[in-house]
Amino acid sequence: GHCRFYKEAIMTILICFALENEAGEHFADLSDQLLFTGVGKLNAAYSLTDAVTRRRPDLVINLGTAGSPTVKTGSVVCATRFIQHDMDVSPLGFKVGETPFDPTPAVLENGRSVSGLQEVTCGSGDRFVTGNTPAGCDVLEMEAYALAKVCLKENIPFIALKYISDGADGAAAVDWPTALDNAGRALRLAYNSIKA
Repeated sequence: GHCRFYKEAIMTILICFALENEAGEHFADLSDQLLFTGVGKLNAAYSLTDAVTRRRPDLVINLGTAGSPTVKTGSVVCATRFIQHDMDVSPLGFKVGETPFDPTPAVLENGRSVSGLQEVTCGSGDRFVTGNTPAGCDVLEMEAYALAKVCLKENIPFIALKYISDGADGAAAVDWPTALDNAGRALRLAYNSIKA
């Protein structure tokens, strides 16, 4: 369902970014709630699991950048479904994205929606996509699936908001670094709207 948090609700929120430069100075006042996981699914899973063990937040919010061939660059979207697009054991008869012998669904659907933001399916993988978008993915990045899976296993509500920094195409390597300051600003506005 839609998430709306009221100021009188006392809750511990953990805000996860992969990198400090995705937040910039725009989250300096929330430094005690920030977790910078590092890039990639393994770093994200380890960092969040460690933080959850120590802090036990009531809510995890993942903020960051993503590429998309279909969503307008410069917009912020809400990922509600997550796919691990680089998990491919299809030669053994498994679907792409399906982890062999793991009861967790290949598509995680545990991202909460946020009023006013487009809902998307987020593909996470340990590669920077610059073309040939994996099937079934609206946006592409490198951590959200791992964060969503930790939250699912730990039974913690999860929200993922992504700033579309590039087209996941041939220009992505140039577009991503230049988009970072705009990303931090836009993600702070989106965060403030959740908290309103």
